[in-house]
Amino acid sequence: MKITWFGHSAFRLEFGKSVVLIDPFLTGNSTFKGTVEEASKGATHVVLTHGHGDHIGDTVAIAKATGAKLVTNFELCQYLGRKGVEKTDPMNTGGTTDQGEFTVSLTIAFHSSVEVDDNGAFNNLGLPNGVVITPKDSSQPAVYHMGDTDVFSDMALVGELYRPKVAMVPVGDRFTMGARGAALAMKRFLPDVPVVVPCHFGTFPIIAPSADEFIREMGDQSGRVRLPKPGESFEV
Repeated sequence: MKITWFGHSAFRLEFGKSVVLIDPFLTGNSTFKGTVEEASKGATHVVLTHGHGDHIGDTVAIAKATGAKLVTNFELCQYLGRKGVEKTDPMNTGGTTDQGEFTVSLTIAFHSSVEVDDNGAFNNLGLPNGVVITPKDSSQPAVYHMGDTDVFSDMALVGELYRPKVAMVPVGDRFTMGARGAALAMKRFLPDVPVVVPCHFGTFPIIAPSADEFIREMGDQSGRVRLPKPGESFEV
């Protein structure tokens, strides 16, 4: 599997014939240096963790340009469907959907998921989630993107149920868990995940500028951490 991090919480997964974008916040992402067209080229699916703008990002434009299917919670599918996304596959927390070469499972996350429209009205966009992408080819790793969340002990159940080999972990503090909580999550509740990718940092001045503190908190397990530069890819 080829994984590309675009900064913030945006990732691209490539395996088999599938190209999966997770939380493609590209336009307005201060750490993203490429083009939306190149980052989303060949996209078959967009998977969203929740309905905040820094996670929905360019979903509508990407779906229209590529025909990618949107997979996320029911309310967010309905909302983005009204904005022009034609192919949606709605689901909810605890559910799993079959996407052909892989499945998508939604896990719990502790955060919020409300959008404020131009008139100041609040739109409830369902519960926030983490997502697990599980390829059917057993030689490919299952990937757990935590979304935006605090640490919680049931992360251990995610590990038990889905056996992820890669975890995308928010570490920026203020809106998610910070370095200490994120390191505790990985060391105590998900100790068997060999590849840990910190995210949700460095994008805005009010969150942590780097993942350095998280790496320090990982201590003697810091070798598990993969820290690509925005736009950089790596293989797992």
